[in-house]
Amino acid sequence: MASVTAADVGDAGGPPGGAGAGRPPNGGRRAVSDEFDVVVVGAGPAGAAAALTARRAGASVLLLDRADFPRDKACGDGIAAHSVDVLAELGVTEAVAGYAPLPALRMVSPGGQAVARALPRPAYTVPREVFDARLVAAAVAAGAQLRRHNVRRVQPRADRVVLDGELSGRVVVGADGAGSVVRRALGHEVNPDRHLALAIRGYAPALPGPPEQLIVTSKARWPAYAWSFPIGDGRANVGYGEVLRGEPLSRAYLLDRLAALLPGTDLSTVTALRAHHLPLSTHRPAPGRDRTLLAGDALSLINPFTGEGIFYALLSGALAGAAAARTPEAAARRYAVGLRRRLGTHLRHSSVAAWLARRRRVVDAAVRAARRDDRVFDDVVELGLGDGRLTARTLGMIGIELTGGDRPPKG
Repeated sequence: MASVTAADVGDAGGPPGGAGAGRPPNGGRRAVSDEFDVVVVGAGPAGAAAALTARRAGASVLLLDRADFPRDKACGDGIAAHSVDVLAELGVTEAVAGYAPLPALRMVSPGGQAVARALPRPAYTVPREVFDARLVAAAVAAGAQLRRHNVRRVQPRADRVVLDGELSGRVVVGADGAGSVVRRALGHEVNPDRHLALAIRGYAPALPGPPEQLIVTSKARWPAYAWSFPIGDGRANVGYGEVLRGEPLSRAYLLDRLAALLPGTDLSTVTALRAHHLPLSTHRPAPGRDRTLLAGDALSLINPFTGEGIFYALLSGALAGAAAARTPEAAARRYAVGLRRRLGTHLRHSSVAAWLARRRRVVDAAVRAARRDDRVFDDVVELGLGDGRLTARTLGMIGIELTGGDRPPKG
């Protein structure tokens, strides 16, 4: 895909004569009068979704990122079916085009139990270099202005939020990731240990066999797992991550664990290795204050059970963009209500699941139950990759496995 940069886009995307339509004639520093209805900081999935939704509501939108696109982003690259649903609602139908669907998931528990079943709906593996650039291009096509800008200072005011003394929005959406500047401006520190994970990812030749998502959990360092997600071009996104517990984790250590859990992967063939933090949803700050909102990783919206974050990013970004465009004076309140209505029950259930899953024997029992019963498998997938619940049936089946149940497999 062709590179999309601020220079390419210029100011052509804004409404004619609308807020922020002009640039200073001498290329100097912009005055605070460079105003927009909504300014989105960070152009990943959460930011692009916020920009798209706000534009569909008629707002003038400035989308900022410190990088030009396309750019790489450390991630597992997994795009679950629920993410595709949100994209369709945003009118983005080509985000996974050209990438083969992954029909199955194989999971190995800490005790070596394994389950391999068809996913309720296929998933995809799309490198973030491609995926994010497609979303940014969609936001620009919808009329959002894109600029390369590294935000350093956030100043909330009564009727606007000013960024670096140059730019202002009636609402600012912080979608700037785990190290969010906007989050810090609201007084929220990074997640503490046990609510923050560290992972390393790279690209390697895909493992032989039918295409499937592979997750291998670690007995020695639980909660932790390695993954291999085939892309469809002969490569797979491979990686290893674990929850931080007060001790530093070196690159060498992370790679050793990757090699131990994925013995079919030769580390000498792994390229583009990058590490990244994952702020887990078990320690979320308030979603916003007044005219400043947080979305995606900046809001610690990472599934604590699986580490999945793209679905949360897209959904929270869309909700933030809608709240910002429609009621700027009450954006934080409206956004909090929307998040609670759409994700509140799920987030409570995923936190309970993560608490239960701290015990390796519970994870072993869950994998055995999923192997016996297809509805349990589907429940686990929906909980980990979408907005599912921890159902009574699944809890009951896990309980039976914990007590040595001997029911025959179903499904």
